Amino acid sequence: MIAGGGTGGHLYPALAIGEEIMKRTNKVKVHYIGSEFGLEANVLPNKGLSHTLLPISGFQRSLSVNSILKNLALCVRIPISIKRIKSLFDKMNPKVVIGTGGYASAIPVKIGIKRNILTIIQEQNSYPGLTTRLFAKKATTVFVGSEDSKFYLDTDINVTGNPIRSGIEKGSKKLGFDTFQLNSSLQTIFLFGGSQGSEPLNKAIHSILNIFGKNNIQLLWQTGEKNYNSLKHLETEKIKIKPYIKEMNLAYAISDLVISRAGALTLSELLVCGMPSILLPLPTATADHQTKNAMTLVQAGAAIMIDQHNMDINYLKNTVLELINDKNKLSIMGKNALQLAKPNATHSIVKNILEVAQI
Repeated sequence: MIAGGGTGGHLYPALAIGEEIMKRTNKVKVHYIGSEFGLEANVLPNKGLSHTLLPISGFQRSLSVNSILKNLALCVRIPISIKRIKSLFDKMNPKVVIGTGGYASAIPVKIGIKRNILTIIQEQNSYPGLTTRLFAKKATTVFVGSEDSKFYLDTDINVTGNPIRSGIEKGSKKLGFDTFQLNSSLQTIFLFGGSQGSEPLNKAIHSILNIFGKNNIQLLWQTGEKNYNSLKHLETEKIKIKPYIKEMNLAYAISDLVISRAGALTLSELLVCGMPSILLPLPTATADHQTKNAMTLVQAGAAIMIDQHNMDINYLKNTVLELINDKNKLSIMGKNALQLAKPNATHSIVKNILEVAQI
């Protein structure tokens, strides 16, 4: 059983691990556990994967009426989810439980440990999430994406890097330009704010759209589903706007520069693809972990980081123009990214899991 989701940062590592397990052996069945309210509620059924969705959602930190009501609803949702997982475990008798983080992973991991099932945790962020911090000490094995995690966990860890989508670095440029209807002779910038998009990043790029009309630059812009309708009218020959991009391998293949948040999985993909980047960490991320994630790339010369709170639009515009027009700098940043990459993370994690489980 592989439990994780809510956002792509937790779901895609779960899928990568599951896919690699199925490639390596036909002796196991993989069953995914997620949330009815996460990205996985669409992805898992569409992929035809065996799964269970729990009526669990994340704890809301704001004091709005809506957030308070959602938190009160957890008083009902948590017991229902616990009962459902216990029943599922009784029925399927899992040999291994793997948690990749997010609110859907905590209950399966807790029950797995309580029942003395081999329980694996895979943590993407340099600052571990709540599930990892709560259960790492009692888990069978903890895989982490960053060595910095050792400062926050009082247990042995296995630094493997993060499992990423298979073939993410092998996209075809020709197919990419055809798919997104962009010009292969122009420099291309790819902007996205994670699987759900980012309103601040959308506003930032909106404020400098004039540079695309005036220069030989084009933009591939993933807005997120919620923001797409209010921005789609801005599409031009040089600016292609999408609510969500499934073909990330093609998007990376055609890009000369990426502007994005600094989620752990995003950064792992940027490194494996050798992508130079401008990173705007999410300022509300727990313990500011996205800034910690980004600093690893900045210190290695693979990225430039801009603080959202102190962002100056002219500085953003100048930074974008200077980078996109300096092919040598982009090349150096891309090579530095590849030096940090851990392309065999998924293979290493699954090899270890199968050995521990004696499969």
